[in-house]
Amino acid sequence: MSWLARQKFLGDDSEKVFKGLKIGIIGLGGAGSHIAQQLAHIGIGNFVLVDPQTIEDTNLNRLVGGTWKDVEDGTPKVDIAERVIRGVQPDAKVTKHRKRWQEVADDLKSCDVTIGGLDQVRDKDELEGFCRRFMIPYIDIGMDVHKGDKGYFIGGQVILSLPGTPCLRCYNVVTQAKIEEEARNYGDAGPKPQVVWPNGILASTAVGLTLQLVSPWHPNPVESEYLQYDGNAGTMARSAIWKAMQGRACPHHSLQETGDPSFDLRKMRDASSAGSISSRAVRFRFWSWFMALFG
Repeated sequence: MSWLARQKFLGDDSEKVFKGLKIGIIGLGGAGSHIAQQLAHIGIGNFVLVDPQTIEDTNLNRLVGGTWKDVEDGTPKVDIAERVIRGVQPDAKVTKHRKRWQEVADDLKSCDVTIGGLDQVRDKDELEGFCRRFMIPYIDIGMDVHKGDKGYFIGGQVILSLPGTPCLRCYNVVTQAKIEEEARNYGDAGPKPQVVWPNGILASTAVGLTLQLVSPWHPNPVESEYLQYDGNAGTMARSAIWKAMQGRACPHHSLQETGDPSFDLRKMRDASSAGSISSRAVRFRFWSWFMALFG
């Protein structure tokens, strides 16, 4: 019996599909560390891990797999994530980069799904634009803690972004005002509050959306999603703005600007038959390529 036998409901060939998938994870300090762990348990076979930082003591309250010895040794976050992945799947293919994602874009182009846990609004905006250009489903995670008159409020969001659907700008997660404010305060913001359990909830939601993209388990898969987390109420619900945006085309990312000039459908088809990526991902990429040329 396969070690993945109890998740056969994800598809009769899910084990082969998951082993062939390549997932990019940008940011391994909080939610990203949860995502790496969960995807390893799911059976994902290929990872691109990107984070320029080493672990610090203030990361230990939320970084899955991190230890005090890692803090003493100054272990890179990507190395910790790899160790967690290989603890479950010793033969997983892991590509690591201790750099900003913009410096390793070529490796990210081959990912079937990219998940970002970035703090900076500009980085979110640029990563989403990159993923749309190269027809890669992008899942964005964000979390924050706000102080109010009666205590603290924990909030967060998980957004699924595909070409043609509403983007982070459509959902007001990215705005020019936020980017400009961020630039003015660069280096002065100080540490942002973070705790482990909201990161875990947001990460699990992102993993569920990833599997919805690449397996037939969900009867009504969505092409766009904006889920808001209320940590005080303990709820995850669709944002009101998601409902308002349904049926509207994204005005910020034209489909005419979608597609890699060097994209070769024949290579994608051959890779699919070899089990290196899911057939659903191939169909999505072909749709995006077709729309970019003829839409």
